[in-house]
Amino acid sequence: MRMKKIFGILFSVLIMTSCKGQTDKPGAKLIGGPCEDCEAALDYKILNIDPKPILTIVGFSKTEPKIRITGRVIQPDGKTPAENIVLYIYQTNRKGIYEPSENPVGRENRHGKYRGWMKTDADGKFEFLTFRPASYPNREEPEHIHLYIKEPNKNPYYIDSYVFDDDPLLTQRERASLNNRGGSGIVKLENKNGILTANRDIILGLNIPGYY
Repeated sequence: MRMKKIFGILFSVLIMTSCKGQTDKPGAKLIGGPCEDCEAALDYKILNIDPKPILTIVGFSKTEPKIRITGRVIQPDGKTPAENIVLYIYQTNRKGIYEPSENPVGRENRHGKYRGWMKTDADGKFEFLTFRPASYPNREEPEHIHLYIKEPNKNPYYIDSYVFDDDPLLTQRERASLNNRGGSGIVKLENKNGILTANRDIILGLNIPGYY
């Protein structure tokens, strides 16, 4: 029983420290559970970036295959558009590496330079242009683009990464292991004028621990 109690205390401390300082106001609700890198979603503040609904990732114009992802963020009721929601994405380069720039700021030294922020418009819509990332070298994890959400008065939290339906590494076992945080992250890419295009809508709070 004593070990159980100690474990419970340590777990609570982990949650509090992993989320500390990530909210807009004191007393804001902490959700999503432990997240080692979620504070990176706030780097746009130290970079003086004003996120817009449409984002173009550095390297998009020169790197193939090109990707365009559209979507809409929806309130927990499943129908009302969610405005002014910040979305943070980051990904590997075509070698499967999180490649930083020469002078990385914030978590760029870990997340690399292929990252950016969007803020949903009045209809909850967002869009980003990037290139298809590679899977990690010498590993069998599917290709993916990380995605974090920052709602007003809540700490940043991660949802399921974008993964690609045609990726041979996205096995049935991998699909079954997904948590569908915010909804399914599996997207089907369709070639439209030379750009691989897909849509994914996100439902706030869906399968997010502590949200309700």
